[in-house]
Amino acid sequence: MNEKVPSNELKSRMERFRAEMDRRNPGWEMAAIFGKVNLYYFTGTMQDGVLLIRPDGDAVFRVRKSYERAAEESLFPDIRPMRSYRDAAAEMDKLPGKIYFETELVTIGVLERFRKHFGFRSTGSLDYCLGMVRAQKSDYELSLTERAGVIHRRVLEDLVPGILAEGMSELDFAVKLYSLMMEEGHHGVARFGMFDTEMLVGQVGFGESSIYPTYFNGPGGSTGLGFAVPLLGSRGRKLRRGDLIFADTGCGCCGYHTDKTMTYAFKESLPEEAMEAHRGCLEVQDNIASMLKPGAVPSEIYRETMESLDAGFLENFMGYGGRTVNFLGHGVGLLIDEIPVIAAGYDEPLVENMVFAVEPKKGVKGVGMVGTENTFVVTPSGGRCITGTHPGLLLVD
Repeated sequence: MNEKVPSNELKSRMERFRAEMDRRNPGWEMAAIFGKVNLYYFTGTMQDGVLLIRPDGDAVFRVRKSYERAAEESLFPDIRPMRSYRDAAAEMDKLPGKIYFETELVTIGVLERFRKHFGFRSTGSLDYCLGMVRAQKSDYELSLTERAGVIHRRVLEDLVPGILAEGMSELDFAVKLYSLMMEEGHHGVARFGMFDTEMLVGQVGFGESSIYPTYFNGPGGSTGLGFAVPLLGSRGRKLRRGDLIFADTGCGCCGYHTDKTMTYAFKESLPEEAMEAHRGCLEVQDNIASMLKPGAVPSEIYRETMESLDAGFLENFMGYGGRTVNFLGHGVGLLIDEIPVIAAGYDEPLVENMVFAVEPKKGVKGVGMVGTENTFVVTPSGGRCITGTHPGLLLVD
């Protein structure tokens, strides 16, 4: 699908960003945005350039490559070509002393090349401000997120059982899963903001592969293809009767993602210990979803949830062994891992139309990672699930 982001949508985003900057950084002079995902958010096109935003007046998108494509794709009102940052600086009537950047993205090299021409003395961070602006979705954004959710539900709940076959490898499964998602309309990538993180389909694994150590900051595991490419799945691990199948994937439509985990039991039920752990995770998901209302505080949701769980359940909850994570869910949007996070330290109240992935999971020795994950929209009556309601551990004959 190729739909231009409406001009009123772009205008609203810019207005909300400026208001948030005024609130968090009074007296700010300029923001410079380089990251392609943020550029897409504000301009509707993903090019090599920089968006320069002042508190007053028009923002300017200076594009190095491709200006022609930016002009064709975007309804942003002021797009100008540039050969280098020198061109952008030369047209400024006054250069600011302090500029705000995406400090999680912009390298020192880019920063210094930009400083050479703009001459600023100090910098500030845009990351949290941008994250909170993007966290509240418009009706337009929700419509795309919901389309992704429809694809996600159909693939993982309806179609995956038809591709599972005894003797297939984890890699076979990952490739077939990706193909299914693309056929159903997935936009093709699963984008993460986590530093230097690569991901294609998500995390998939058979049995204890799903609790294998991984650099990815999530509760699940995956052996992947090897030391240099710990992604997709192993060529050597084959699907066997009695296996747990774990599929934690991102799906997207026109840039907007949903996050969903589905588990399957291949040809026979899992041990009762695993089934009980899985049911406990479902209860946690439903309890958290009921609290996803405007005004609720993520850190309080996290604290209340964790305090409600007994010591036995907490063992290997949200990971396995010493590899547990300290969150229960996270924002989802143009990236799969967005803020806010349902974790300690996130104290700003929720706002209607924020979108969260809720993912309670628990490692079980000899079995793998049970649990669930679905994507919810914050509403006055609690989280509205947009990725399906199947409880998981679907028995595949």
